[in-house]
Amino acid sequence: MKMRLLIVDDDPGIAGALARGMALQGYETFTENRADRALDRLVKEHHDAAIVDVMLGEDSGIEVVRTARARGVTLPILMLSALSEVEHRAAGLEAGADDYVIKPFDFAELVARLKVQTRRAETRRPIAPQFDLRKRTVSRGAAEIALTEREADLLRLLRKAAPEPMARSEIFDRLWAAEGSGSENVVDVYIGYIRKKLATQDLGFGIKTIRNRGFCLDGVAPVLVGE
Repeated sequence: MKMRLLIVDDDPGIAGALARGMALQGYETFTENRADRALDRLVKEHHDAAIVDVMLGEDSGIEVVRTARARGVTLPILMLSALSEVEHRAAGLEAGADDYVIKPFDFAELVARLKVQTRRAETRRPIAPQFDLRKRTVSRGAAEIALTEREADLLRLLRKAAPEPMARSEIFDRLWAAEGSGSENVVDVYIGYIRKKLATQDLGFGIKTIRNRGFCLDGVAPVLVGE
């Protein structure tokens, strides 16, 4: 399976060139040019590594990295910048970047630095759980649980919203309101069903209740398969 690489740069020429070059190195590449969308993708999508430019128009790539780390993103991140002063490099690394590459750079060196960081990440990264939407199973290594159709639909909603919580009312509206009967308490019942199943295996995550806000995933969010 190819490693997924997110490239964040507001210059389409640079982003495109990096994407093409990294694709030739065997990566599945994705590009983003806006800070807010880049952060959203880092938090909600599965990538194995990211390359983030320090200057993203009027926004800061350093703030993207800092916020992503604060929200639990652990993938390797390399920062690119024409700013070479020690304080700039320090700011990027302190924000959570794994490496800081100064422009102009040699592409072969960038590839080598990326490989070093991804290898390091593999040695310390816990095995991510997998959520197979077609089979309605959640697995992590040899551990696996099966879900009913409604349980799978509910868990999929929480995974899509992660790391943000979903309100009980919103879950009810999405999954039960069209049936024209029942109450929002059915959400708590099905949350309980899923929690009991998750408790039987070491899958690396659970469902947390956040008072007055709803429910959210807690731990290593599962990778969606079969979407």
